[in-house]
Amino acid sequence: MLPIRPLRPDDCQQLITVYHEAVISQAGNLYSPSQIEAWSQQAGRNDDFRSSLLRGHGLVSCADHDDTIIEAFALLDPADRLSLLYCRGRSSRQGRASALLEALEHHARSRGVPRLRTEASQLSRPLLERRGWVVDDEETVRLGGVAFLRWRMGKDLF
Repeated sequence: MLPIRPLRPDDCQQLITVYHEAVISQAGNLYSPSQIEAWSQQAGRNDDFRSSLLRGHGLVSCADHDDTIIEAFALLDPADRLSLLYCRGRSSRQGRASALLEALEHHARSRGVPRLRTEASQLSRPLLERRGWVVDDEETVRLGGVAFLRWRMGKDLF
C-alpha cells in the first residue's frame, strides 16, 4: 500500500514543484511546447493555488521511506469538485493517482456528496474514465494566454 496522508500547510511549496514536474515530465506527447510552458507555470504564479490547498480537502502520496517527500497529490475544493490531481513523472503508473482518487471519493461519499465533478486534461481523462467518471461536456480554456481543450467530467457516488 502506498503511503497517503492529509495535506499539510507546510506542503505548499513542494506541491508547486510536484505540479510543475508532473506537467513537464508527462505532457510532452499530448501538448505543444507553449502549452506545457503555460500550464507548468500556473501553480507558481497563481495565489489561488495556495488558497485552494489550504481551503480544500487534500491528500498526498509520499515516498515509501519518507512522508515528507511528496510524489503525488489530489484535492477536493469545494467538497464536490476534484480540483487538482498531479503526480511526478518518476512516480507515475504506480497506482498513486488511483489511490488518491479512491480516498477522496470515500471522503466525499462519507460526507454525503452525491456526485463529484472535475475539469480533466488529456493526461487525466483516461485515468478518470477507467475509474468510472464520464464526460459531461468539452470546453476550451486559456491558461497564460494559451488555449487548452479539456473535459468537464463527473462521477456519481451513490
